[in-house]
Amino acid sequence: MSETTGASGQSLGAIVMDGVRKGYGEDWSWQQVIELVSLDLPPGQFTAVVGPSGCGKTTLVNLLAGFDRVDQGRIVVDGRTVSGTSRDRMVVFQESALMPWLTTYQNVAFGPKLRGDMRGAELDREIDRLLDKVGLSDFKDKFPLQLSGGMQRRAELARAMINSPSIMIMDEPFRGLDAMTRELMQEFLLQLFEETGRTHFFVTSEIEEAIFLADRLVVLSNRPVTVREVIDIDLPRPREFHMLSTPEAYHYKREALEILHEEAMKSFGGDGSGQSELVEAIARRG
Repeated sequence: MSETTGASGQSLGAIVMDGVRKGYGEDWSWQQVIELVSLDLPPGQFTAVVGPSGCGKTTLVNLLAGFDRVDQGRIVVDGRTVSGTSRDRMVVFQESALMPWLTTYQNVAFGPKLRGDMRGAELDREIDRLLDKVGLSDFKDKFPLQLSGGMQRRAELARAMINSPSIMIMDEPFRGLDAMTRELMQEFLLQLFEETGRTHFFVTSEIEEAIFLADRLVVLSNRPVTVREVIDIDLPRPREFHMLSTPEAYHYKREALEILHEEAMKSFGGDGSGQSELVEAIARRG
């Protein structure tokens, strides 16, 4: 049975967001963060999400993961309304969440040992298989501080994958990595995605990264968040970096940047006064 199919053979990982609203604060200081977001994401797709800085992308991640609850509307995964966390939805965060007092092996083993659903030789075999897949077999006894940033990211992927989730939720997981390591991690993640067909919900602030990875690009508005555009990325798989130089990729990039420029301008007033260097840079790139 595939990692992404249920007992009936049906693909898992379908996501529906229906009229989702979320805000925070008391009545006198209420801030509406998400305003009527609706998305229908089929299973087995790689969806990348971009939007202006601080618009509420991480809030959307927390709602899908079940760390927080919607104020209105609903989020449905495989026909079940999200009401809390689940091993079917695993999150890789912006910052490393590896436990520094545990080795790579112990970090990957933590979930199954806590639940007690995998033990002994079976657990050892599965951890060895995953560490081999992510290229960390020789580092199983190392602690997180003994690993490079890219190795820590791969260890976190293995820790998530051992739970066999139907959805991988990733909140800017490559932020802070140097350019070369980031590119290597993008290629590595694509390889895993193309092998497993697992649904990915990937938040990033890098347009080219989103285009390189995704089947579908969701462009969000400024706060309060709505969906401005959903762009289907029709580039062949397996993906290679040279595809980012094609006219098709340039078209996708320009379309997304024009929307983000419009949303950034809203933060500085309709007359354009007080534009920041960021807004001007976005305009030049567009």
